Amino acid sequence: MTAPISIVIPTLNAGAELPATLQALFEGVQAGLIHELIISDGGSTDSTIELADQAGAVIVAGAASRGGQLRRGCDPAKGEWLLILHADTRLQEGWSEVVADHLPLGHPATFRLRFRATGFGPAWVAGWANLRSRLFALPYGDQGLLVRRQDYCAAGGFPDQPLMEDVALVRALPRVTVLDADAVTNAERYIHHGWLRRGARNLWVLAQYFLGADTEQLAQKYRR
Repeated sequence: MTAPISIVIPTLNAGAELPATLQALFEGVQAGLIHELIISDGGSTDSTIELADQAGAVIVAGAASRGGQLRRGCDPAKGEWLLILHADTRLQEGWSEVVADHLPLGHPATFRLRFRATGFGPAWVAGWANLRSRLFALPYGDQGLLVRRQDYCAAGGFPDQPLMEDVALVRALPRVTVLDADAVTNAERYIHHGWLRRGARNLWVLAQYFLGADTEQLAQKYRR
């Protein structure tokens, strides 16, 4: 029986984070779930490509753009399912059993968000993200996305845009459910900018996107 899942990870100078992310995926290899690993790189100048090559990944390269990188990574995937992860997101131990139980259901799914940090800020931001995911079926990319390739293609795939590519895709998919396992992600940006400030800015960007703002302009403001 062919393993059902193609893992797709976009990278840009992810050498410091990628090893732990890949290590967390190994249980999926042992469980017979992972068909292939695809790294979609946006021009890394660190050890990212070397690490991906050592892991036996299929490597695709192109311009740095989250939507474009994800689209290029998903295009050659051969698995029945796609599992799309950020390079700094580590799946909680035991995730493979949860995913194996979910696959027969057929519908898209995401993971609960958790940060590699403690305190009120991380709990508040993660709690809101998980509530948003459950109530509105609107997870962000750092929670991971598990989707059948046929549903991904029917939805038109990731749009080649620099921001909100994850929101654009999940809005076009059948309703996304939340799995009983955590995606544990890097908290550096929140720690640097402040938990409440960063969380509020994310909400502002989401609102602007829903109101039809240009994603290129939004991305420029977001980076500032």
